[in-house]
Amino acid sequence: MSGISYMTQGGYDKANGELEHMKTIGRAEASKDIAEAREKGDLSENAEYHAAKDAQGLLEAKINELEKALANVRIIDASQLDNSTVTILSNVRMLNLKVKKEITYQIVSETEADLKNKKISVNSPIAKALLAKAVGDVVDVMTPAGAMQFKILEITL
Repeated sequence: MSGISYMTQGGYDKANGELEHMKTIGRAEASKDIAEAREKGDLSENAEYHAAKDAQGLLEAKINELEKALANVRIIDASQLDNSTVTILSNVRMLNLKVKKEITYQIVSETEADLKNKKISVNSPIAKALLAKAVGDVVDVMTPAGAMQFKILEITL
């Protein structure tokens, strides 16, 4: 992640908490697992030792990736956003014109996306189609499930 990414304060705090957990508890557990495996004898044939070292390497890679991502984060303040058009943090109530069903999504950063809670990534096909659109606009979206058409009914923050 070399470019700037945007997050809410809550999303940033959550990611930072995960990072601190990995750096403190995760690293301590990885070191303990390696030490326990080392005590079991010959390291050249010790699968448990090699698995623990691999797990430590994966943990360090995750820490490095998250540190880089958080270094390029800009915090979004919803009070500074305009709700006349769809932006990141917008709650968009829309009508699926094909099945005549209403749905509401909140557009959030990549790291805060959670489809179960109706939070979609700003980089998703639906969000990309909605960005900068206004109430009453009809948007065509090409998704992995096929072509969809939505009419924007309401935009709130």
